[in-house]
Amino acid sequence: MRTITKQALIPALTVISLLASGCSSGSGAGTDTGTGESVEPGAGATAAQAAEGHGAADATAGKGGSGGQRLAVGAAPPSSGPAGAAAVAVGDVIASAPAPGAPSGVLAKVTAVRGTTAKGTEVNTAPATLDALLGKGKADGKVPVDPAAVSVEPLVKGVKVSWAKNGERRFGPHGASLPLGSLRLDVGASVATAEDAPASAAASVAGFVQLSPKVEFAYDGSRPHATPSPAPANHTAPGGAFIGLSGDWSSQWRFKGQAAASTASGKPMRMPFAKLHADPVIQVGPVPVVVNLDLTCYLAVEADGRVSVDIKQDLKGDFRVGGSYSWAGGWKPVSESGMHSTPVQAAVTASGQAKATLGTEASVGLYGAVGVSADLAPYLRGEASAAATGSSDGKGSVTADWKAFGGLDLSGSLQAQLTIFGTPLFQKRIPLGTLHREWKLASGRFSSVTSQPPAG
Repeated sequence: MRTITKQALIPALTVISLLASGCSSGSGAGTDTGTGESVEPGAGATAAQAAEGHGAADATAGKGGSGGQRLAVGAAPPSSGPAGAAAVAVGDVIASAPAPGAPSGVLAKVTAVRGTTAKGTEVNTAPATLDALLGKGKADGKVPVDPAAVSVEPLVKGVKVSWAKNGERRFGPHGASLPLGSLRLDVGASVATAEDAPASAAASVAGFVQLSPKVEFAYDGSRPHATPSPAPANHTAPGGAFIGLSGDWSSQWRFKGQAAASTASGKPMRMPFAKLHADPVIQVGPVPVVVNLDLTCYLAVEADGRVSVDIKQDLKGDFRVGGSYSWAGGWKPVSESGMHSTPVQAAVTASGQAKATLGTEASVGLYGAVGVSADLAPYLRGEASAAATGSSDGKGSVTADWKAFGGLDLSGSLQAQLTIFGTPLFQKRIPLGTLHREWKLASGRFSSVTSQPPAG
């Protein structure tokens, strides 16, 4: 098997703060002999904080696996300064929080030490896995993502961002009314209408998405039997593992007008309006586990241009997506959602159908390797069917039944990069399985009477 190596420069600050004792020590401050289920939330280190030298502890150099103790899990604490110089040697596995040159963190094995300069220590590295550091240890916890540490890139004009951080810190136009730990995005966009639609039928989608995300991480190094095939040589696959994203969701949006939107291939017109990124650091004993979180919020509209809608709803609930590993069963997808909707208003006129989605795509990984991708897509849908009748005296009528629906689609997949846990490689993506729910918001009937002079 060919081993891919790369050359890296470890900054001097990182080298100084390497911990000489690896995860094999059972007496360090990073262990917890209790249940290990208590996780105290806090701010994870961002790349900017690491660059300034006051983020989480920069790196851990491990010499071997832990001896089966339960490791404390929590958000990375502020660095207390250098812990003493520690030489970097061939065979060391380095786990580093985000730092200049490595914004997603680093998990790598040192294959060669090339030398030390004023800028740092130059080494060759190869990919490493978490089991090399955590060994037979156990860890399990959830850490809220600090909304103040999330970078937001608006993709269209008019996107408004507000957040409320734990600790009474608030920002943005809606910050005063947000629950602590929440991030909110407000957006509004016009949608193309049918060519023959009147000006009064102008179409638009407007609303907000509010999230309180948490990253979940679990690792269980105990195994009942030998490592299953086809695990790489010298690897001891853990007995269990989990990586995922959960949290509370709240949204309200309105879809109105006579929209006509679809792509040339007949798919919905998709409009991403904001990208969000965060790299929370979960401290597992002495090891900084870097979770990379990317979110893309989008609008999607699919409409035939014949129906005019005015639908508005509130949607609240929670969600959980991720991948769960067991020694006996391998990787299994986790896809859960508990959403409930409150219709605010709904009306549909004419005959046709239209659908609007205000959704979020998410990817979760470790040290820059994407492990889980998911698409949480709440939607609004309106449809109407018309029937016309006529008589020989020139009189006729048109009757239409209309319905408005709310719904939720949740889909995604597990990626092969989940082998970063030290688990056996799987050859293709594992679908999360599509979760589809739909509920009626309102329904009704409208009719119109026409008359024409009899022929002759």
